Amino acid sequence: MLETLKFKIKKMSTLLDYVKTQLSAEHKHPSFKAGDTITVSYKIKEGEKERIQQFTGVVIQRKNERATASFTVRKMSNGVGVERIFPITSPFIDKIEVNKNGIVRRAKLFYLRDRTGKAARIREKIQVGKAD
Repeated sequence: MLETLKFKIKKMSTLLDYVKTQLSAEHKHPSFKAGDTITVSYKIKEGEKERIQQFTGVVIQRKNERATASFTVRKMSNGVGVERIFPITSPFIDKIEVNKNGIVRRAKLFYLRDRTGKAARIREKIQVGKAD
C-alpha cells in the first residue's frame, strides 16, 4: 500500500514537472497575428519514417495564451478551402516563417471562408528597412 502511494506521488511529480517545463518553455517562433501569411513546417510520422511538410496559408485566428495557445491557418487547395489548427507548443512544429504581414481590422477572419478570388485578398503591410 505504501509503495503504491509513493509510486503515485512520484508519477504526479514527474507529470507536474513536465507541465511546468511546457508552460515555461520559450518557443522560438516569430510573432504573427491574424491576417499574416505564414509557412508552418510540421513534422509528420509515416510508419517509422519522419518527414517535414510545409503548410502555407493565411492565419485566420489566434486563440488563448501560453501552453493552450493555438492558431488556425487557411489555404486554398485545388479550389477547396483547407483549414488546419496548430497548437503553438506542439513539439511537431519545426519552424514558422512569416511570409507577409497583412493589414486587417479584426482578430478573427472567418469572413474569408465565404470569399474567393480577389474578394479574399488581404492588403499587405510593406516593410521599409535598411538597404544593404
